[in-house]
Parts: sequence; C-alpha cells; structure tokens
Amino acid sequence: MNSNDDLPVRLKGVGDSLWVTIDPAQPIERLKEALIKPFERLKHLAVNAKVIIDTGKSTASDELITELGQFLKSRFEVGRVSKPPEKKKPAYKERVRNQDMGNAWHHYRSEALVIAGRVRSGQKIVAKKHLIIMGDLNPGAEVIAGGDILVMGTLSGKAQAGQPDNEEAIVMALQFRPTQVQIGGIVAAGLASGAGDNPEFAHIDGQTIVVDNYLTNNPFKQLTWPEVR
Repeated sequence: MNSNDDLPVRLKGVGDSLWVTIDPAQPIERLKEALIKPFERLKHLAVNAKVIIDTGKSTASDELITELGQFLKSRFEVGRVSKPPEKKKPAYKERVRNQDMGNAWHHYRSEALVIAGRVRSGQKIVAKKHLIIMGDLNPGAEVIAGGDILVMGTLSGKAQAGQPDNEEAIVMALQFRPTQVQIGGIVAAGLASGAGDNPEFAHIDGQTIVVDNYLTNNPFKQLTWPEVR
C-alpha cells in the first residue's frame, strides 16, 4: 500500500515514462509546488522525459493537464506530456452481457482448474484460465494462470496471474504472503500485507501492483450484474 496517498502529487517510473498522479481537486498552484521537489530530485533525468499526468477517476479538464505540462516543460525541460492511454473496451461486452442475462450462463464451459491440498516447494502448476487452490501455496512453489488465482489458504510462494497480458486479473488469498506476484507483464516482489487475518488481493492500479483488503475493497461489488470471468 502507498503511504503517500495523502499527497496531491505522486511520481513513479513506468516503462520509458514518468507517471505523475495528481489530485485534481487541489488548487493549480499547490499542484505546481508539489511537482517541484520530485522533479528536482530527478535532475538531468527529467530533461526530454515523457510524462503522463494521471488524474485518477476524475474527469478533470484538458486545460489542467495542459497547464501542468507547460509548467514542467518550462521549468524542467521535460519532453512530451500526455494523459494516460485509454483502455479500450471490447466491442463484444454488451453482447456477452445480454447473453449472460438471457441464458443464465448455460452456454459456458468452465475453464477453471480447481485443486485441493498443499502445493509444496519445487512444484509448479499451470492453468489455462483461472486457478483455485483449496489449500496453501508453500514458499518455493509456483503457480501460473491465464486468469485469476484464488488461494483458499496461505499464499507464500510465487503467483503469476493473467498470463501473458491480462492486466484485469487478480491474485487473492486468505493469508497473503507471496514472495512474488505477477499480473500480466507487471511484477512485484515482497508485497506488504496489511490486513492482518483478512483475505487480501493483488491487482493493477496505474501500472503498479497494489494489495487491498478483499472484504472492504471487493473489486466486483460495483458490478451491476454477474459477469463471467
């Protein structure tokens, strides 16, 4: 979890770009002031750098991003400044929804692999789509799935979900203590567990893998109808 969530500006490197997350509710002058310190630390690395300004889920105006971009260009000589790339929604989504609602999912065949027992060190399990483990995943064990990975026990090994390029996948466990998690092409090691005895899940947020409490931040509770994963 990020301890700087209360700051109006956060900066991180993503690929060949600098990803700047801002709070668009803050005054423009405060945002500019907050940008100075992290960009001064970069020194020459900021020159000609590609910068992405992310306003989160806000529908902030293009004028705000344009003004902040001009500020960064004039003060730190950064290169191109842009908004985050838009995620394209598949055209078949509405068709699938109508199919689900009308046929009660009878037309689907499960592609989930469900296994029971402890996955021990040195063992490797690969699932075409989703993987459900009714037990623990020990340190030194590795699981790979094309979709979600759900561990109904303790996750202490290495989990790779959404392979090779599904960044919507999650990794969930009742006890979340992995040595490494990968979702799509993004990898994180030594993820901190902060929910105590509560189940947690890893997901991608702004090109970074983060861990949330599954009970309080269930990623599916906002869905208006049950979807097939």
